[in-house]
Amino acid sequence: MQRALAEAIRIHRREDVPVYLLSVQPAVNGHVASYFQPSELERLQHDAGAEELAPAQSLLEAAGVRYRTVVRVGRRAETIARTAQELGCDRIVMDAPTASGGDRWFGSLAHQVDHILAGVRGCQVIGA
Repeated sequence: MQRALAEAIRIHRREDVPVYLLSVQPAVNGHVASYFQPSELERLQHDAGAEELAPAQSLLEAAGVRYRTVVRVGRRAETIARTAQELGCDRIVMDAPTASGGDRWFGSLAHQVDHILAGVRGCQVIGA
């Protein structure tokens, strides 16, 4: 995460573009969801996303970078791509992928997002 944040800070300082921190929380299956009220489940997912983003927020604040946090629920690659389009982002900065067994079958998360956005003009995935 730190390399991606360093790249986002560099871009922000050079171009004064907005920075969005995104946390994508997994959807909860129906069986598990039935134990919670919808508003409680939404709050729990939002809180988990906020906790996940806290270290990045601290780094951006220390660097004096304005940012906005966004917490969404869904499949990671699709949600990242959709959110980037909704927010009008022209770049998505992600940490360089780490090798895992699933990457051989599905590609890294950055590769998946890049593939989804392949037809979208002006949106680039940057692996820091």
